[in-house]
Amino acid sequence: MSDSKPEKRQNWEEGAPERLYVLTSGRSAPAEPAPLDMVTLIVTRNRPTSSMQPEQATILRICDYPLSVAEISAYVHVPISVVTVLLAELLGSGHVEARAPIPAASLPDVELLEAVMHGLQNL
Repeated sequence: MSDSKPEKRQNWEEGAPERLYVLTSGRSAPAEPAPLDMVTLIVTRNRPTSSMQPEQATILRICDYPLSVAEISAYVHVPISVVTVLLAELLGSGHVEARAPIPAASLPDVELLEAVMHGLQNL
C-alpha cells in the first residue's frame, strides 16, 4: 500500500517564491527609494554581523571591490528585484556604499581627428 501523504520539499528551490518572500521579509520594493539600477556599483564599508541574513553577509564579503547590482545578483543567485531590496537595507544601515558607474568617454570630434591625421602626415 502506497503512502498518500504529499511529499515535503527537503530544501527550498533556489528561486522558489517562498524563499524570496522570506529573504525580503515580504517586501517587493525597498522601504525607502534607493538610487539603484543594474549598473550601480556597490562597495562594502563594514564587515558582516552575525545577525545578518546569509545573502546580505555574502554581499558584504564579495563587494570588497566594486560590483554592479547585476553582478551581485548573478553571484548570489537571487533575482535583481530581491537584491535591490537587500541592498537598500544595507545602504540604510551604512554597510555598503553605492557609486554611479564611471561614464564612458565621449567620442572625439571626427574633424579634429582628421586635422591631427593631416598634421602628422605633413611632418
